Amino acid sequence: MPHIQLPPGLQGIRGPMAFRPETAKPLNELVEVLLHAPNSLTPGERELIATYVSYLNDCYFCQTVHGAIAAAHLNDDEELVRRVKADFQHADISLKLKTLLVIASKVQKGGKHVTDVDVAEARDAGASDIEIHDTVLIAAAFCMYNRYVDGLATWQPQEEALYRERGKKTAREGYVTMSREYLPESATQGV
Repeated sequence: MPHIQLPPGLQGIRGPMAFRPETAKPLNELVEVLLHAPNSLTPGERELIATYVSYLNDCYFCQTVHGAIAAAHLNDDEELVRRVKADFQHADISLKLKTLLVIASKVQKGGKHVTDVDVAEARDAGASDIEIHDTVLIAAAFCMYNRYVDGLATWQPQEEALYRERGKKTAREGYVTMSREYLPESATQGV
């Protein structure tokens, strides 16, 4: 049961966003840029970073929905998403992504945990400054999103099929477009 009265029937972050559309708009715009907009990291790679940080934060909704979005971007490879969460060092992902996940995991603990060695290893694996920047920002943002979802005790159904369906739709349409489903028209104008 949510700590405050949220609109009924909206799972996870969608409830608080519908409750406060003024804050939902910039939050959706940020996640659109970080996870969906063109970037040298694929949407699937960026969704894996968000999923892994959400897993470390034990946020069921975020790790499940972003895992579903990642899988949708990665040819429906749900097993890869599970392997990344369990032990990314032995998952079938690039060395560059592995080094970025190290950085993301350090940000999840606290920004000062990221070291010069972590960044040098990411650069040696081919990561650009923008990819390192975006990894840090994705990790930091998902610590906030995870705490937003769990701090309000949002409704987080356990039916994986719901997340799978939502993941495919978000992978296709992005975050700003998807927010139009539950935000009033005034909150989505100009987006």
